[in-house]
Amino acid sequence: MDLLRRHGLLQHRRLLRLHLGLALALAVGRGFLSPSSPSPSSCFVPTGYLGCPKVIRQKIKAIEEEMASTQKNKATEYHLGRLKGKLAVLRSQLLNPKTHGGGGNIERGFEASRSGDARVALIGFPSVGKSTFLTNLTSTESKVAGYEFTTLTCIPGVFKYKEAEIQILDLPGIIEGAAQGIGKGKQVIACARTADLILLFVDASRAEEQKAMLMHELETMGIRLNEEPPDIRIIKHHSGGIHFTSTFNLESFDKALATEILHDQRIRNAEVQIRDKDISIERFIDAVSGNVKYIPALFICNKVDKLTHKQFKVLAEKPHFVPISCHKDWNMQGVREAIFRALEPVRVYTKRPKSAPDFTSPIVLCKGRHGVSDLCKSIHSSLADPSRFYYANVWGTSVKFRPQRVGLAHRLQDEDVIQIMLRKSAEHGAGQ
Repeated sequence: MDLLRRHGLLQHRRLLRLHLGLALALAVGRGFLSPSSPSPSSCFVPTGYLGCPKVIRQKIKAIEEEMASTQKNKATEYHLGRLKGKLAVLRSQLLNPKTHGGGGNIERGFEASRSGDARVALIGFPSVGKSTFLTNLTSTESKVAGYEFTTLTCIPGVFKYKEAEIQILDLPGIIEGAAQGIGKGKQVIACARTADLILLFVDASRAEEQKAMLMHELETMGIRLNEEPPDIRIIKHHSGGIHFTSTFNLESFDKALATEILHDQRIRNAEVQIRDKDISIERFIDAVSGNVKYIPALFICNKVDKLTHKQFKVLAEKPHFVPISCHKDWNMQGVREAIFRALEPVRVYTKRPKSAPDFTSPIVLCKGRHGVSDLCKSIHSSLADPSRFYYANVWGTSVKFRPQRVGLAHRLQDEDVIQIMLRKSAEHGAGQ
């Protein structure tokens, strides 16, 4: 019996070696491996590791190198579009990694409890004055020193302005290659994805250079600054293929390329409704990938006291730029006003039945969260449940009549007054 078992194991090992040799020969024939590979063990990658971050980053680097070496013209437009689609798929896998087996070592982001009416993330290179800015703007003391990487974790601070309580997160300085995980860059950018506004802190003498580098790192991690999301809706079906519908002519839009991009995202049957007139293939890829965040941003230019009058004037006239000097405490009030306006806050006052509105403590809703449902969630998540919510009476500029009965989808405007009514089964008909 022992001899038979040994003979069976020997035959099994021979079959494994034969299969491995055939697989390597096929890989060399198709160009996946070079014939001068050192050993089968060093070339073999288990299937479970094909989705690991290291392999994905290698694929991303190869595609980026191919895109950089490809000349841009009408003939290569389709090829570049296909590469951009594949790049979006790989970056999506990098943002949402799948665990295998025991889960592996997953890099966690910075944890900071959300407080106030809005969250603002402070991002910049080391030694540009972020910690001094946080100390000047809020009552929070952040460590300040003359060397780089003084801040090693997320430091939250809060300041109040025009009845709004705004939280600011001082994040560690990032360096070039942060999107690939260098210097805790992925943790910093992942924390920035949860913000309502991003402040890109740059040195005034190198404002354009640092702005371009920071925007590249954020765009690589799926963050688009000061852009509106494309008006595209994808309705998946079980059969029928890909169909495009639009309210205008789509002659300039490459439907064949868009179909291939949808196939890369494993969408085979769907109706694509396009309402964005100036749709580009890049914005279409962002809409299909579904993990792109559109966040408003301001560029805070520190150390303007070292610029000439002409340089300062050019910098101040650029859109979304706010020149300041933390050392001399210049324009700090202007920064507060710029942050407040960029958040586009809406102040809403609540009213109970048979009582006057409470104008002392408004509920502040920031950009993208101006609906009645958002206000209900800010009070308590259960109030936005249709089984509890009945209707709301609204007084203000967002309605035609005063009061006017509205639903959860109604968009509120600044200084509206609202009275929320619950169903009888939930709160015996009482309003809040």
